[in-house]
Amino acid sequence: MDRRIGFIGLGVMGTPMAGHLATAGYALTVFDIDGSKAERLKAAHPTVKVAGSPREVAAASEIVITMLPSGEYVRDVALGPRGLVEGFGSEAILVDTSSSEPAITVATAEALRERGIDMVDAPVSGAEWGARRAELVFMVGGHPASIARVRPLLDVMGKQVFHLGPIGAGHTMKSLNNLVTAMTLLATSEALALGTKLGLDPELMTDVLNLSTGMSWISQTHIKQRVTSRTFDDPFKLELMVKDLRIAMELAESAAVPMPFSAYGRELWQRAEAVAEPGASVSELVRWVERSTGVEIRKTS
Repeated sequence: MDRRIGFIGLGVMGTPMAGHLATAGYALTVFDIDGSKAERLKAAHPTVKVAGSPREVAAASEIVITMLPSGEYVRDVALGPRGLVEGFGSEAILVDTSSSEPAITVATAEALRERGIDMVDAPVSGAEWGARRAELVFMVGGHPASIARVRPLLDVMGKQVFHLGPIGAGHTMKSLNNLVTAMTLLATSEALALGTKLGLDPELMTDVLNLSTGMSWISQTHIKQRVTSRTFDDPFKLELMVKDLRIAMELAESAAVPMPFSAYGRELWQRAEAVAEPGASVSELVRWVERSTGVEIRKTS
């Protein structure tokens, strides 16, 4: 059994994911460009070792997991100076759980394969709470034998694993999942703004949606928690959702599949990003809807 595991990228998602692996008894070596994040993880899990570079992580690991902002970051960590490729031994595997561009993932995997290193893409859904509770859903692409090797790790961090196809398939599915989520958040926000303007209580409207055909992950986990509470504090960044929409629409263009609704929805998300602060929460999309409609989606009493 592969027991020496590396983890790179200790942000909102990566920190709890790595923590579950440490708790499960894996020999974990970690790296983050912000060294304080690695030290905080070590303080919570004293058996964790902190490396000074991706190369050091690879040298200490049989399998390395990345959770980074995009495929470009993963490519650089894997193939750049002091990268994973310089430290990996034979039969090592890179597991990318980031929301990455499928084409970059395939190219990175091909470069690693030339060195005898395999790669699996395994992006996640479940948000921060899913990472903390080890209830993530993994969308996986790669060779079945490699997936079988990394499956025990995925089972520690999540509740469900779907094998979508060859390398890149997981990241394709991730972008499509986030496309649906983004369009749902936009449509739900507009409907709640209209209902509020017409005198309905948005929290009561949310209750109706959650027991009706308009129910969604957004209505169940986002509206009362982030919007009517006026916290707007979802840790997922608006800029990352816009990035995932770009990936999905580039896939549509490359496949010559017209998606006019999604294309216009993406344009509206881009407008929201243009006026948001850097690093703004994805919840800020709703504030943009509020400004556009002139309606605040808040409790009526």
